[in-house]
Amino acid sequence: MKNDGFDRRAFLKGAVAGGAAAAAVSLPRPAEAQGAPAAGSQGSPAPANTYAYLNPDEAAFVEALVDHMVPADSLTPKGTELGLNTYIDRALAGGWGKGDRLYMQGPWKQGVPSQGYQLPLTPAELYRAGIAAANAFCVKTYGKSFDKISESQRQEFLLGLQAGKVAFENGPPARVFFATIYQNVMEGMFADPIYGGNRNKAGWKMIGFPGVIAVHYQNVEKYRDKKYSVDPVGISDMS
Repeated sequence: MKNDGFDRRAFLKGAVAGGAAAAAVSLPRPAEAQGAPAAGSQGSPAPANTYAYLNPDEAAFVEALVDHMVPADSLTPKGTELGLNTYIDRALAGGWGKGDRLYMQGPWKQGVPSQGYQLPLTPAELYRAGIAAANAFCVKTYGKSFDKISESQRQEFLLGLQAGKVAFENGPPARVFFATIYQNVMEGMFADPIYGGNRNKAGWKMIGFPGVIAVHYQNVEKYRDKKYSVDPVGISDMS
């Protein structure tokens, strides 16, 4: 997002350097990812009827979200063209979305940030409740759902979520919802393309990440103090 000199693209690159993208949730297994609905053709978002979990209203929210957080520029296409919406949908439809690796027995008490995720909702349930609450807030505040409001209104709403200034009347904790969707956008930007996002390895190319290289030690001395330029290699390229 761009606010007071804050550049979205620079932040994406800086977040990876700082390790933010490394704090990934459990991705779908490659077999699940390969069997999931395919994204649309290059330069086009996946058709809405290919979503495995998101309903039309939820898909519209996620598409608007990823296109706002990752706008098209000289470095990458926009979020839907990168498949970030497809990545999120596949994750929600898979084991992560179902909470397969979460302890879901309670007791459910308000936690502190250092305790991590503390809700009785699976990630998929969090998305469903959070999107409904977010749209209700936007309708009440701006007169339209999130996907139909202006870019400046989306910016205001998302910054309010991030800062804890937005509270949902009927929904999950707003900041927890924002933290989850933000993390998923970052994952979709930089995860292996086999999971649906990072189409054409655009995220990797942007930061100069070489991808899946089984043996890399021989390049350490060869490229010491030199730029290492190589076409990124993904999981599907290794099969």
